[in-house]
Amino acid sequence: VQLQAFGGGLVQPGGYLRLACAASVNIRSVFRMAWYRQAPGRQREWVASITGGGTLDYRDSVKGRFTISRNFAKNTSYLQMTSLKPEDTAVYYCNLQRAGQHYWGQGTLVTVSS
Repeated sequence: VQLQAFGGGLVQPGGYLRLACAASVNIRSVFRMAWYRQAPGRQREWVASITGGGTLDYRDSVKGRFTISRNFAKNTSYLQMTSLKPEDTAVYYCNLQRAGQHYWGQGTLVTVSS
């Protein structure tokens, strides 16, 4: 399983970005797809997830601002991020769970700064 993340960049506070995670497998068969992030000097933290059945979940600090979604035809998950704050600055990683295994993408840097 390979995951490739896209879409990071520099954005001003209040701005938006959409991250994408392209998987090398059919994502209909996965248990869960998720996004994590790791800010400088901090541990990696879970941000959002979507289960195979379509259940969505978000960490409290991004609820109402971030939206996770997926496209089965493209085997891709997305993280739409709006109203970005400086504290959202981090390397964002996509994650896929299948058959009890976790797989990670390479990470994409999101910097929120004026």
